[in-house]
Order: sequence, then C-alpha cells, then structure tokens
Amino acid sequence: MASIDFPEPLLDLERAAWAEIQAGGLTLDTARAVQTAVTAFAAEGGHDRYTVEMGLKKAIRHPAAAG
Repeated sequence: MASIDFPEPLLDLERAAWAEIQAGGLTLDTARAVQTAVTAFAAEGGHDRYTVEMGLKKAIRHPAAAG
C-alpha cells in the first residue's frame, strides 16, 4: 500500500472516532464526519477511497506498522 500523507485535521477526526470506538460509544456524527472527510480527501487527491480509509485507520490504530 502506498504511503499517503494525511492532513492533521483528517488524522484528528480518525483519532476522535477511534477514541469513541474504544470507549464503546462511536456516534453517528463522528462516523459521518470521518467518512465525509475521507471521501473528500480521496477525491481531491485522486486516491481510492478504500485505500485512504484503510491507510488512515492503520496510521491511527497501528502507528508502528504504518511507517
């Protein structure tokens, strides 16, 4: 998987979602915000949305493996 340079606001959104998931309370608003931002970032950068989403999750949830 190619390395993608994620902007800090997108990383912050995924961090917030991951914190909510770990606490057992992911909200629809947070999930929607992440998906909207991922979709926009992928479209703007000409990336596959799935690749962006998986890379973002890996960067936040498994930072040692991401880079």
